[in-house]
Amino acid sequence: MRISLKVTVLVLFVVGPVAVQAQESEIESLRAAVLELRSDYEARIAELERRLAVAEQNAQQANYAAQQAGAGPSTPRTNATGDSAFNPAIGVIFQGQAWNFSEDPDDYVVQGYPYGGEAGPVSEGLAIDETELIFSANVDDKFFASLTAALALEDGEAVAEIEEAFVEATSLPAGLGAKFGRFFSGIGYLNAKHAHTWDFVDQPLPYQAFLADQYADNGIQIRWLAPSELYMEFGGEIFQGSRYPAGGNANSGFGSFSMFANVGGDIGTDSSWLAGISYLDADVIDRPSGDEDDPLIFNGDSTLASAQFVWKWAPDGNWKQKNLILQSELFWRNEDGDYTLPGGGPLLYDVDQQGWYVQAVYQPMPRWRFGVRADGLSSDAPGPAFDGTLLAEPQDDPRRYSLMADWSNSEFSRLRLQITRDEARQENDTQWGVQYIHSIGAHGAHSF
Repeated sequence: MRISLKVTVLVLFVVGPVAVQAQESEIESLRAAVLELRSDYEARIAELERRLAVAEQNAQQANYAAQQAGAGPSTPRTNATGDSAFNPAIGVIFQGQAWNFSEDPDDYVVQGYPYGGEAGPVSEGLAIDETELIFSANVDDKFFASLTAALALEDGEAVAEIEEAFVEATSLPAGLGAKFGRFFSGIGYLNAKHAHTWDFVDQPLPYQAFLADQYADNGIQIRWLAPSELYMEFGGEIFQGSRYPAGGNANSGFGSFSMFANVGGDIGTDSSWLAGISYLDADVIDRPSGDEDDPLIFNGDSTLASAQFVWKWAPDGNWKQKNLILQSELFWRNEDGDYTLPGGGPLLYDVDQQGWYVQAVYQPMPRWRFGVRADGLSSDAPGPAFDGTLLAEPQDDPRRYSLMADWSNSEFSRLRLQITRDEARQENDTQWGVQYIHSIGAHGAHSF
C-alpha cells in the first residue's frame, strides 16, 4: 500500500510538470492562431472599409456633378452597374508642377536620338500639366466606351487633344477581347498607362527616344486570355500608322502592327509577378524628329522589341499598409531606311539601338512612397556621313538617375518631389521639381 502510494506520488511528480508544460504550449499555439486570424480579419475589414469609402466618395461626387448640371440628385437603378447605366461616368485629373534645371532645357538634345512627337523634358518653372477629362460608360450589354481628352497650354494658348477614344467588346466568347478606336498600344509595360499613374514625373529614356513618351494611334486590338490558373494573355494590334514611331499613314492607312504576350501569377499571399514581351513594326513615311523648325525626315522601317518584368510585394496582400514594386524593361530598336538632313539629300541609315530602365518604389507606411530609377540608351554608329549631326553616335551612352518621394492623402490626391541627375545630354544636368496630381469624379481602377 505504501509502495503504491509512493509510486503514485513519484509519477505525479515527474509527469505533472510535463503535462502542464504541454498544456501551456497548446494555449500559446491557440493564442497565436487567434492573433493571426484577428490580424487577417482586421486587414480584410480595413480593405473593405477603404473600398466603401472610395465608393461613397465617388457617389457623392457623382451626385454633386449631377446637381450642378441641373439634373437633380441621382437615384439608384436596379439595372445599373458600378457607374450609371445611362449616363457616362465623368472624371477629371488635375496635374501641375514646378521644375528647375541647372542647364537650359530649351537646348535639350540627346545625341544620336532625335526625339519625335511630344517627347522631351518637362516645362521649366511653374506650369500646369495636361488636365485629363475622362468619360466612360457601358454602351449596352456587349460594348463599353471610353473617351480621354487632354487639355493643355502651349505657348500661352489652350489646346485640346484626344488621347483615347475607343469602344471595347465585353462579351466575346472563349476569353477573347477586342478594342477599336484610338488608344494606347499594349506594347511594353508603361505604354498603356496614363501619366497620372506613373511612379515618376516623366517616362524613362527608352520611352522618350523610341516611342515619343507613349505610342497611341487609331487601330484595332484583339486579345485572348488563356483559360489557365496562370495568367496568360496574348494580343495583336493593327494601327493607322500616323503617330511616332510610325508616320505618314503607310500601306493605305494600315501603317503599323504589334504583338504582345504577358504571363503572371501569385507567389503565396505576399507576392505577385508579371513578365511579358512585345514587338512593334512600323512603316514610316516622312516622319519628322529633332528641331520642329528644321526637322530631320525619316523614311523606312522601324521595329521595336521589348521585354518586361514586374514584381510586387505586400505583407499578407495588404498593399495599403506596406508594399514594394520592382520593375524593369529592355528595348531593342532597328531603323532601316534613309534620313534627309536639313538642306541636304537623303542618306542611307541602318542602326541598331538599345534602351533599358530599372526602378524600385517602396511604401514603408500608408501614404508615403519612395522610389529610385536608373535608365539608359546605347547605339551603333550610323556611319561617317552623319558625323557632326544630331544622328552621330554619342561619345558616351546616355544615362539618368532619379529619386522621388510622394505623399498621398488619399487615392484621389498626390504630391511628389523628384530629383534627377541627367547625363543623357552633352552637359550633365541636375533637375528637381515638385508635382501635384488630383482627381475628382469617377475614376476607373488601375491595371497591374
